[in-house]
Amino acid sequence: MDDIARTLAGLREKLTAPGAPFELTEVEVGGQKYPAYRHAAATLPELLNSARVHAGNPFIFYQGETWTYARVFAEADALAWGLREKLGVRQGDRVAIAMRNRPEWAVAFLGVALAGAVPAPVNSFGLHDELLEMCAKVQPRALILDAERLERLGGDWKSLGAEVVLCGAEPASGVHAWADLTRSERAGPPPVQLEPHDPALLLFTSGASAKPKAVLTTHLALCQSIMNINYIGALSAMASPGVVEDLMRRAMPPTTLTVVPLFHVSGLHAQLLSSMVNGRRLVFMRRWNPGEAIELIAKHRVTQFNGAPSMVMQLLEHPSFDFDAMRGTLSGIGFGGAGLPQRLIEEAIGRFGPSMSGIGFGMTETSGVASAIAGEGFRQRPNSSGTISPIVQVRIVDPDGRLLADGEAGEIQVRGVSVMREYWGQPEATAEVLHEGWLRTGDVGYLEDGFLFVVDRIKNVINRAGEKIAAAEVESCLLQHAALAEAAVISIPDPVHGEAVAAVVVAAEGAAPTEAELQAFVAGRLASFKVPSRILVRHEPLPKNPTGKLLKADLQRYFGAR
Repeated sequence: MDDIARTLAGLREKLTAPGAPFELTEVEVGGQKYPAYRHAAATLPELLNSARVHAGNPFIFYQGETWTYARVFAEADALAWGLREKLGVRQGDRVAIAMRNRPEWAVAFLGVALAGAVPAPVNSFGLHDELLEMCAKVQPRALILDAERLERLGGDWKSLGAEVVLCGAEPASGVHAWADLTRSERAGPPPVQLEPHDPALLLFTSGASAKPKAVLTTHLALCQSIMNINYIGALSAMASPGVVEDLMRRAMPPTTLTVVPLFHVSGLHAQLLSSMVNGRRLVFMRRWNPGEAIELIAKHRVTQFNGAPSMVMQLLEHPSFDFDAMRGTLSGIGFGGAGLPQRLIEEAIGRFGPSMSGIGFGMTETSGVASAIAGEGFRQRPNSSGTISPIVQVRIVDPDGRLLADGEAGEIQVRGVSVMREYWGQPEATAEVLHEGWLRTGDVGYLEDGFLFVVDRIKNVINRAGEKIAAAEVESCLLQHAALAEAAVISIPDPVHGEAVAAVVVAAEGAAPTEAELQAFVAGRLASFKVPSRILVRHEPLPKNPTGKLLKADLQRYFGAR
């Protein structure tokens, strides 16, 4: 165990000890006992109401408007009453939310939760059939839409049998106006009586490789996950005293540029809810544009940017991104998912200098909680996905379910208070991934000195004549080539080896790399069996879902067509 591993282990012990801010206790879930933060909120309304102390402070900046905490809570309280008294929404009812990122999205989420109902955010990028299917899946009592989503649904929203609230436009017949639901003479939210194990949230999986599933999360799981984000911040800060001292000298209010969708765990938990309970500021973008993002960072003195690796790469490599200027405000960049391409690590650490940049690993099914680290820990272990969170257990198993030793790669499995209860209405799919509390993540990784290293998705590990090849390793190698902007590695059928390595790459602007050139580049850095047998060069961006994850199934079809 090296110095940083010992330092983080010692800090974890201090932070979670009896009487400490993140003191651990034990709770029972489904017959299993798990560690949990003693001082976490018990229910989502309790968590939300704790943020009322920030009433007079700015909360959300959006297209020239500033929404204070007071304004957001005033409208959310009114909406909670409106849902109850005008639409007949009762405690435990589902209310679907389908809007782009905007302040009213936050109001809608808070209002539904404060009414004691279960928010069910759906993917606002979905087209007619996708939107209708997701909404129907959660059987909502009410549906809150913006004008674009209502237009996509056409008249088929009527098939849902739900009360519909329209935000940002004049409502049609049979649709309720947002303004009518967000006006109330009452002070505060309606009273609710909820228990920690009650349903709190239905959040859809990303759908990168299959149809999205609705993940049911309890109040206990959700509140513990937000407390865990605070723990990660405290751990990272205590391990990075020099960076923290520099940030204190700057004395800038913590402000996050929010570009990831709020309907996913990365946007909802790690940005909206975490920022809200800590009184931080958010800057919303209407849609992702790296040039506009740079302007917003400068205008609002943004201190934190979190995004998919592809977004971060576009930001850092944009012609107008000035590292020297950005160091004066931007104090951290957050990444999610598996190990980062080496080029991105060099940009974020080598050129950016000491910062509170970090990485984490989690899923919708784990409420985003598994492992994370920022600051000095990330600087020293950038190829990891951080240290294991105190409220979860992580194990690595082989295909037969046998426990593997540290350093051996296998499937990552997670259990703990933050793990989902079920896939809503899909008992068979639930049984496939949950066994005795252990969640099968479908990711390959290994443990070392308390750090988790994510290698790739199981389905992205290519089996070439018995040799296991992680697509992420080959992608990272390809992205070292200056002529490439994006790279995705997939398997294709091979009559001799069973599977062969193939790649689809996007050329950088003005570049024209050849297949042979790229194959020679990889051959000079990786073992010969890892060199892609075919490389297709294109100039259009690779297909991605709204959180920036590559849609590799689409690439398989693209390859098959050639």
